[in-house]
Amino acid sequence: MDSTQLLKGVLDLAVLAVLRDSDGYGYDIVRRLRAAGLDEVGDASVYGTLRRLFQAGSLTTYVVPSEEGPHRKYYALNKAGRSQLELSSKLWSEFAQSMDGLLNGRVAA
Repeated sequence: MDSTQLLKGVLDLAVLAVLRDSDGYGYDIVRRLRAAGLDEVGDASVYGTLRRLFQAGSLTTYVVPSEEGPHRKYYALNKAGRSQLELSSKLWSEFAQSMDGLLNGRVAA
């Protein structure tokens, strides 16, 4: 099974989870996702996800000046993003339990 296909379905949730405790800029978010074990996450996919979540109203942004290179755009969860994270986390848990049951032969008749 190609893990990149699985990742496409949960990248929004993964990005929201990474931003739950601290804001981050694009590459920092990529790095944190990879450190969490999502090694195959692509830079372009994360940047596209950040844009989409921002346009959907789940994230806010702010710019931090840098003396060593370009300014960095930081992303932060807002109230709508926290609500989306809570709902998506619940849905993911239910889905994962169902899949675990199927894979381990615990299917209800």
